[in-house]
Amino acid sequence: MPWPGLPVVVAGLGVSGISAARVLHALGAEVTVVDGGDSPVLRDRVAELTGIRARLGDSDTLPAGTRLVVTSPGWPPSSPLFAAAEAAGVPVWGDVELAWRLRKPLPGTGEPAPWLAVTGTNGKTTTVQMLAAILTAAGRHTAAVGNVGVSVLDAVLAGFDGPAGEGGEPPYDVLAVELSSYQLHWAPSLRPHSAAVLNLAPDHLDWHGSMAAYAADKGRIFQGNQVACVYNLADPATEALVREADVEEGCRAIGFGLGAPGLSQLGVVDGLLVDRAFVPDRVTSAAELGSVADVHPPAPHNVANALAAAALARAYGVDATAVREGLRAFRPDAHRIAFVAEVDQVAWIDDSKATNTHAAAASLAAYQPVVWIAGGLAKGATFDELVRGAAGRLRAAVLIGEDRELIRRALARHAPDVPVIEAAEGETGAVAMAEVVRAAARVARPGDTVLLAPACASMDMFASYGERGDLFAEAVRGLTR
Repeated sequence: MPWPGLPVVVAGLGVSGISAARVLHALGAEVTVVDGGDSPVLRDRVAELTGIRARLGDSDTLPAGTRLVVTSPGWPPSSPLFAAAEAAGVPVWGDVELAWRLRKPLPGTGEPAPWLAVTGTNGKTTTVQMLAAILTAAGRHTAAVGNVGVSVLDAVLAGFDGPAGEGGEPPYDVLAVELSSYQLHWAPSLRPHSAAVLNLAPDHLDWHGSMAAYAADKGRIFQGNQVACVYNLADPATEALVREADVEEGCRAIGFGLGAPGLSQLGVVDGLLVDRAFVPDRVTSAAELGSVADVHPPAPHNVANALAAAALARAYGVDATAVREGLRAFRPDAHRIAFVAEVDQVAWIDDSKATNTHAAAASLAAYQPVVWIAGGLAKGATFDELVRGAAGRLRAAVLIGEDRELIRRALARHAPDVPVIEAAEGETGAVAMAEVVRAAARVARPGDTVLLAPACASMDMFASYGERGDLFAEAVRGLTR
């Protein structure tokens, strides 16, 4: 792009929109930021954007003369602004597309830092952080970026002279990139070194319009892959995306799963993580990458995350020792199947991050018997499949939140013998969670696990899933006091 003087519209005044606006302004573009809101907070953000025009309260019309629109990830394709751009022949990029086009060659190589990319309905953040830990153990200068950690725009420019440079900090050698379906939708030029799709389950269908459209956007991550397309052996839909992808000559399909690996796969044998994909003779030999005990926590879905991260690292050329060291060093973020305490021989686990049914199913599969704390905002989800799969593991269910009735009905249909307690009706915050924890403590028996895996969003009762998890842990610690 001939950036100097180019009229560019940035859609949205969130974190990614502000970052894009500043980078584009530094490149010399004539930037206008548009946002449908008009609040004191947004006005304060506009005031900090020196030299950048802003239009608040009107995000539907395209300013005359616009040559490019850069959108924040959350703006749906149905937005009138994008329809106006299409009618005018103006391209629409996301922040990831902009970052991809602004990459610079690394000193001494002549090539930009490669991207190892991860998407999926659940597990993206954990897998990318595991991957970054493995790459760091291998001596690479890297970061977890994209939908987690460092802004992808800041990451591609870090260490170079020019916009968003970081002075004496060297450029990254390789990037571990988490990408949402939103970001992938607006990134048509993206061509990663290697990429993984961890799983596919209905999510964000209000944004994408259908499951087919959601899957297609996830599948964009495989387009143009150079070395490896990594898919989940337990989820055939992820392999289908590999088959549909147009990749570079020689790019390989690499499967991962919790069983013994076949050719070109990573798996588990007698508690060991094993690679039969990136070894000289994968017909007769395999490489030991570590053990299940090296994964924290060693829940089945987290072991699968570790195998996906290992596959991407091995595709990049990382040796087996670094995989083991990286996994041993990694610790997950808060509220992801986090052990809180054991009280009267009952384990209490915080998986408040399980905000959809797919994540909750993975969490429930890791424990038995379970007192399940569930409910909140369902986001259009149904719960029959989740309850049907978990019914044999449930000691009891404690239901909370606005859409608790949907879960109660699913329990009545598929687990009619499981006791159901409806707690904290009309309450929010710490008061509500204290009641919920007391209710769970009354029905739990020694040897049980009380699991907060709500399968729903939190905003009906709490500020965020993080607050929900923090208040849960606080209430559990209150039991011991």
